[in-house]
Amino acid sequence: MLKNIGIIGLGLIGGSLAKCFRQRIDNVKITAMNRSEKSLTDALADGVIDRYSLDEDMTVFSECDIVFVCTSVDKIPHYVERLLPVIKKDCIITDVGSTKKKIFDEMLRFEGINFIGGHPMAGSEKTGYKSAKAHLFENAFYILTPNDKITKAQLDEMTELVECTGAVPIVLDPDHHDYVVAAVSHVPHIIASALVNTVRLYDDSKEHMHSLAAGGFKDITRIASSSPEVWSSICGDNRENILKMLRAFRESIDFAEKKIEDSESLYDFFDEARDYRNSFTSRAPITRDRVYEIYVDVTDTPGAIAKIATLLMNENINITNIGIVNNREYSDGALQIIFGEPKDRERAINILRKTNHTVLDKE
Repeated sequence: MLKNIGIIGLGLIGGSLAKCFRQRIDNVKITAMNRSEKSLTDALADGVIDRYSLDEDMTVFSECDIVFVCTSVDKIPHYVERLLPVIKKDCIITDVGSTKKKIFDEMLRFEGINFIGGHPMAGSEKTGYKSAKAHLFENAFYILTPNDKITKAQLDEMTELVECTGAVPIVLDPDHHDYVVAAVSHVPHIIASALVNTVRLYDDSKEHMHSLAAGGFKDITRIASSSPEVWSSICGDNRENILKMLRAFRESIDFAEKKIEDSESLYDFFDEARDYRNSFTSRAPITRDRVYEIYVDVTDTPGAIAKIATLLMNENINITNIGIVNNREYSDGALQIIFGEPKDRERAINILRKTNHTVLDKE
């Protein structure tokens, strides 16, 4: 397995890769570069990386077997061009960009490059090294788009490294990748932001929409909290596919609007969407945003929440967030508890059910 690893960009994805490799690969050596030194010093103090450099010195990657470029997609070619004169001849360069075709074409202009495009379909609306998690990639698809110069042995090494993260590697043509993710990732981010902006623009003076925006609205717009820099860059790179899917979405909205205008039933519209959405859970688990949460029915009595929190604390279960769900339209439980680790979630469910609490799993 590749054990001398470089990472450029120690944010959520780069930091999570570093933490994962540190935990799962014996004798791994990790070198990192980042624009902000704070993330680098934090990672060094955590024992996650072995050494680092700021943006000026690329020679720190000279002995790396593989370098992950974990920057926004528009900056990837810039860093690759700076890497090539200093890395080993057999060093693999990979990225984690959400678009692949434009980057793939950019890489063709470089001589002697061992490039394997990568897209881990995992992430969070949170950003930065402080949000990085070693288990971020577990059960997520990790798409690979190797160029024609990559040998089977090199692709096998990259695949082994991806599998080490707990992700599921899939090799795709870069054109097809961009078409697929435009529908299932890029356009949903635009729609989520459009919904949030609609509420922002049309709320009343007392901000009732803002106050009542819980339950389903918060669920479907959570990704609107993602990095504007990253998503602006993605929309530029995957412009044609995104426009195609936005037009298809507009047709669906127009269809629903016409039905409502004509006082016609939308039963089939909702029924078909429900059936197709429910079919997602029959596949292998895929997680874009690693949130380990449960919902618990609690009565509105003094100390009810403290009792549950204390119960879990006494079992050394770490709670990352806890709060009341004010809108029950889309969830059955009133208390939402979020955990940082899947094992904590499972232990909490078992403990709470054994103590006669009603725990409701959420797909």
